[in-house]
Amino acid sequence: MKKAKWLLSLAAVSSLLLAACGANTTKEADKDEANALEQIQEEGKITVGIMGTYAPYNYLNENKEYDGFDVDIAKELAERLGVEAEFVAQDFSGLIPGLQKDKFDILVSQVTITEERQKQIDFTEPYITNQVKVIVKESNTDIQTKEDFKGKKIGVGLGTNDETYLRTELMPEVGDFTINTYDDVITTLKDLDSGRIDATINNVYALKPVVEQNGYAIKAVGEPIKSDKAAVAVKKGNTELVEALNKALEEMKQDGTYEEIFMKWFEEAPPAE
Repeated sequence: MKKAKWLLSLAAVSSLLLAACGANTTKEADKDEANALEQIQEEGKITVGIMGTYAPYNYLNENKEYDGFDVDIAKELAERLGVEAEFVAQDFSGLIPGLQKDKFDILVSQVTITEERQKQIDFTEPYITNQVKVIVKESNTDIQTKEDFKGKKIGVGLGTNDETYLRTELMPEVGDFTINTYDDVITTLKDLDSGRIDATINNVYALKPVVEQNGYAIKAVGEPIKSDKAAVAVKKGNTELVEALNKALEEMKQDGTYEEIFMKWFEEAPPAE
């Protein structure tokens, strides 16, 4: 009988210890998430995930340094947080998984806000709105609008919001077409120029530098098929970091810094929201 009581007592103590450990683990996890901003400021740097192949947003320039609209935005945000920006390039399809695994502190790489992504990560307020259009070869007369995609080969960035749009919204609307996915815009446009695909979708800002550099004979047709809002992406639960970034973005817009960066890269004032 005494042995039974001893075993019961041991079991009870073990349960309490396990519960306490579990509670401490949860608290530590919550603490880590809540102090993300503090940890970044203590380290003096913020790790920024980018594609690195998406001019004029983020790319490697002639001096082998990351450059572009996103890069300038990230650097300015970092400065206002009192830290340095450290850039790490990754194919777009790996950016969100990398953020979730703490490879990056934030993503500043034209990550469009979607309901599905909001379940996985947190976003700041948008820092740019992009108009997406249909892009075809200069000589193409078969495709004038998205309705002409049926039966055609359409290229799109792997893991992008545009890929999701083609598969879940446009294909059910206009009928079946083939989707070819790519890791970067340059390869997409190269295949479009050579006739391996019939069309792609993207915003004109992203295409202009690639077209000018490579001399691709392509054109945008029709009206914009959708409008995307991109924001800084942050690991789920890092509320204090999101708030600090939103504050910095608002200050940039109020003091004219944001407009200066926008005009530097797009040669026009940002559209009124």
